Amino acid sequence: MTVLVRDLRPDVPADPEGFVRVRRLALPYVLFTPESVRHVLARIHPDAHYRALVAEEDGEVIGTAQVSVAHESTEPGQGYVNVYVRPDRTGRGAGRLLLETGEAHLASVGATRSYSWILDAPGNRAFAERRGYTEGRTAHFLSRDLTAGGLPALPATPPGVELRTAADFADDPRPVFELDAETSSDEPSAVQLSLSDYEAWLDETWEHPLLDRELTMVCVADGRPVAFTAARTDGAGRYFTAMTGTARSHRGRGLAKLAKAHSLHRARNAGVTEAFTGNDATNGPMLAVNKWLGYETCATEVQYVRELG
Repeated sequence: MTVLVRDLRPDVPADPEGFVRVRRLALPYVLFTPESVRHVLARIHPDAHYRALVAEEDGEVIGTAQVSVAHESTEPGQGYVNVYVRPDRTGRGAGRLLLETGEAHLASVGATRSYSWILDAPGNRAFAERRGYTEGRTAHFLSRDLTAGGLPALPATPPGVELRTAADFADDPRPVFELDAETSSDEPSAVQLSLSDYEAWLDETWEHPLLDRELTMVCVADGRPVAFTAARTDGAGRYFTAMTGTARSHRGRGLAKLAKAHSLHRARNAGVTEAFTGNDATNGPMLAVNKWLGYETCATEVQYVRELG
């Protein structure tokens, strides 16, 4: 049996569906739908040089890779190759071919460094290290069964703070973008970002098909958004926190906790049954908030890095 690596074909239904199937089996803590896969391909900024790759064996998609340049990084030349293979189809060379194809693409568009997230398992670590990657940051996936046990009571809303949903900003989402840009630049990461392209943010983030604007909560004070949590849902009872952040001027007041608690309560009331989130291992304050909300660690991932020569 021969494994073939090629670009995903968004107009062929079996390709996005196969991509989603692989990710659901290999990385069940992150939400993907065929629509979201097609959206990223169609709407991501051209400077990302994005490619969605699939590894195919006898007509079946058994592996996937997302490859892109971090064009909003404060340091040029940073790239990503994130590879996932169906757990029951490993050992066929799909992961190696996907990684090599992704690295070659990054090098061809001027990237000098490749970052790759892998689930923390001995076989995955050995795979990365054999290919010249060295260990970097650690992060955790956390899950919360919204059908088991009650959520903690909603915290009191501080004076001068108003809770809104992202839907309330439908006519003018720029204030949400400005908060996202500020908080993203402070997020613990090996690749520091500086979001400045509002139109690209609208395309990629605000109009993402999984963004649930009714469950995305925004704390407003002094006439502007000062904290938020962005919720994604897949229409099948699953919820993922895409980002949570608080403006520097309003940190330490429990606003991230307030936004996340309201979002989860709304999600449960809307019929969501399973919630996921992710945290850098060094982000103690957010890990504490998630523990208070009842999240438990369900997996750990490690970011590996390699210089492209």
